[in-house]
Amino acid sequence: MTQTSNRIFDEMARLMNDAAGVAQGVKREADTLFRTQAERILRDLDLVKREEFDAVKEMAALARAENEALKARIEALEGKLAKPAKKGAEPAAD
Repeated sequence: MTQTSNRIFDEMARLMNDAAGVAQGVKREADTLFRTQAERILRDLDLVKREEFDAVKEMAALARAENEALKARIEALEGKLAKPAKKGAEPAAD
């Protein structure tokens, strides 16, 4: 009887071990499938990477600063042009 019990327990242990191996394989397969689907969905959404976003954000900040500097320069030049016109302006003779 002892030999039969051990054999049954050995078979049950082997069956459980095989089931655990199959479960791990199914888990790996499900993880791979999920990751593949998630990557496909993200690619279809046409999202940008963080590095690209940060680079464009920095470019926009530099362009904005340059735009402000150019605006100030234009205003200064317009101010210089307006001053001589006021000094040299003579009333029109009709």
